[in-house]
Amino acid sequence: MSSPVPHAVLKPLVTALLSTSLSLSSGFLILPLVLHSASVKAEIRQFDVPAGPLGQALSRYASQAGVVLSFEAGLTQGRQSAGLKGAYEITQGFNLLLKGTGLAVQFLDSKTARLEVIPSHESSMALDNISVAATQRLGATTEDSGSYTTGPMSTATKLPLSIRETPQSITIISRQRMDDRKIETLNDVLEETPGITVQKTSPQRAYYYARGFNIDNIMYDGLPTSQSYPNDDAIASANMAMYDRVEIVRGSTGLVQGAGNPSAAINLVRKRPTADTRVSITSSAGRWDDYRTEIDASSPLNSGGSIRGRTVLVYQNKDSFRDYEENESSLFYGILEADLSTRTVLTFGASYQKENNGGTAWGALPVARNGNSLHLPRSTNLGSEWEYWDKDTTFAFSELNHSFDNGWKLRFAATKIWSRLNMGGTYIGMNSDDTYNQRYGKYDYVSDQSSYDFFASGPFQLLGREHELVVGGSKRESYFDGHGGGTITRSVLDIYTWDANAVSEPEVNQSSYKNNEHSKQTGTYLTTRLNLTDNLKFILGGRLDWYDFDNKWKAYGTRTKYKVTREETRYAGLIYDLDENHSIYASYTDIFKPQSSTDGSGNVIAPIDGKNYEMGFKGEYFDGALNASISIYQLDQKNRAQAVADQANDCPLYPYTTCYEASGKVRSRGIDLEINGALMPNWQVGAGYTYVSTKYKQDADESREGSLYDTDIPQHILKISTTYQLPGALNQWYVGGSLYRQNTIYNKGVSNGVDYYIEQDAYTLIDLMLRYKMSEYFDTRLNLNNVLDRKYYQSISGSPTYGTNVYGTPRNAVLTMKYTF
Repeated sequence: MSSPVPHAVLKPLVTALLSTSLSLSSGFLILPLVLHSASVKAEIRQFDVPAGPLGQALSRYASQAGVVLSFEAGLTQGRQSAGLKGAYEITQGFNLLLKGTGLAVQFLDSKTARLEVIPSHESSMALDNISVAATQRLGATTEDSGSYTTGPMSTATKLPLSIRETPQSITIISRQRMDDRKIETLNDVLEETPGITVQKTSPQRAYYYARGFNIDNIMYDGLPTSQSYPNDDAIASANMAMYDRVEIVRGSTGLVQGAGNPSAAINLVRKRPTADTRVSITSSAGRWDDYRTEIDASSPLNSGGSIRGRTVLVYQNKDSFRDYEENESSLFYGILEADLSTRTVLTFGASYQKENNGGTAWGALPVARNGNSLHLPRSTNLGSEWEYWDKDTTFAFSELNHSFDNGWKLRFAATKIWSRLNMGGTYIGMNSDDTYNQRYGKYDYVSDQSSYDFFASGPFQLLGREHELVVGGSKRESYFDGHGGGTITRSVLDIYTWDANAVSEPEVNQSSYKNNEHSKQTGTYLTTRLNLTDNLKFILGGRLDWYDFDNKWKAYGTRTKYKVTREETRYAGLIYDLDENHSIYASYTDIFKPQSSTDGSGNVIAPIDGKNYEMGFKGEYFDGALNASISIYQLDQKNRAQAVADQANDCPLYPYTTCYEASGKVRSRGIDLEINGALMPNWQVGAGYTYVSTKYKQDADESREGSLYDTDIPQHILKISTTYQLPGALNQWYVGGSLYRQNTIYNKGVSNGVDYYIEQDAYTLIDLMLRYKMSEYFDTRLNLNNVLDRKYYQSISGSPTYGTNVYGTPRNAVLTMKYTF
């Protein structure tokens, strides 16, 4: 079918659009066509073949694959190739390069092949069976795959391994799943991810948890950045229009992140330029005047295709189910790829995301002194119309990749982030007489971060077998500067007769709070995968880190400086293939978390040590189109600083300071069950059940030992998403939905002499989706969310002192239309 817009007209338009945008920043897999192949090892390699003449593309691909390919020049004469970039099995890559040409590769042995014409009956059979694409091995890129999973990924170890080959619990949120579920932000992604909990202390402050611990790092194309306080307030939740997929590895991930909590690694992988010209325009409209438009354009920028570009533009304006709350956001993303040679690719890009949040309170809804819900309407906003929470986040990034003839590769990557927060908002507090007060704060934050990574990877021979090795180094640096101040606007107020304009924005002394923080981390790492036998693989990794921290906090008149030298991080994993579809594994991973508390001699307490022990079973079906896993784990976080029991005798500067010792220990135990991918070629599913129990094992307060560490994080979570394409004459229709279920959560304690118990009962949410693909170019989708209109708190207050009960979103609908040409 020909495009409705002539290609001769389309390509110059897209090229012009991309060139302008970049200057501002500075299908399914087909049925294999390999004929009568000799046995070829199912080896995944990284390929980078630029667009151009087919013969030249095949020669470059064969060279990178280590295959001697012979063919007559007449077979490829006059034919062009769109090129190929990514991680693929050798035969799979040949198939993709030859799609639609009527040609195929015949392997004479594992390293020798020739190009042949497909006999007419086999060519017809291949075309007739193209619908079985879901049974072919996927590449790393999920865009256009239609799949809920991916092929190789390297978030856990830097090695390009499949999910089955990686000895940890992994979830992939693919581009197709994001589109089906109308996922727009990182918050949405993690609400979809098994084993992840998203908590909010206000509409604009989200925190992420996995296996009982806070996630304090976010990775972008494999480069970690700090998501911990105070940087998290300034960084906007990532707009997912610019990303191909999100890779989540649960457990300790110190090998790739360095310092952090033993919770999870979240890696956002950006969209890349395509070898062909394409443009899509997506518009959506939803409840509460939610309007969003996306433009995504990609194209080669020169005749040979050696320079490629892509840009994504997004604008969204919406109100909220909460009174007088509104949001205006925009995104610009531009990326440029250039083939410096047949083996060297330079990538440069930038993104700018702006959020203006109006009428959004700093806090949320209060509870009664005993913790009971006040049963306020979901639309309640105990703030003022003039409140604001505005963020600007700018990324600049670059990457250089080079491939050698022997299969080794070099990668250097760098990213820089500039984040700004300007906010003026209020929150509700409780007075000692059980009345409520309103407090106001005005703050300006600057958060600048940079992250660099360099590594070499490739095969090596040992004892007659081929193994893989990665060796590299990284550096991270973070600067934070914040100032502001606050005051009480109203000491006694009636929350049941609220007037959002009762008080005007007060003046505050913004010099009362000043926080300046600088951290730097440098590390070097090594990972190897040893192929001990055909069925047994051993992954071994190690890392050394140097960490420096300096904080000046005027609000408390304190300065904290400390450093960590040569902190060791270890990784070990053993994978045994039971058969071609099933494996068992066991792994040990760890991570460290620096802390600023000091002992009686003034020495900084050693870093918190997070250790993750895990074992499990994984299944891979339909050549990787479907992945399933079950795992059990134990995670210990020890050396947690605890105040010494006898401060008077063991702390020389008492009562002017508090002394600590490394005595705290928290243990998390749980189980992960997950399945992702294609149950059938037209049926995608992503489902997971997780159970976690996190308890104090050692604590200065012995009464805590054996009790839950964080009672408002659910222990049982079930998340299911699915999409089904109707068969036969109805194959333009897709139906789908999702289910979320969690157990009861609570917080309890004593406030002003009164016992309190704050609770959210177990609840279930159901969403539905209906999609109609009118043609190759026009697609519509209707998403119905919380169809049962369940009223629930997504997060609950830690105590009655400050109100942080946040309602979940009521029933709503979003209609999306996408035009591609």
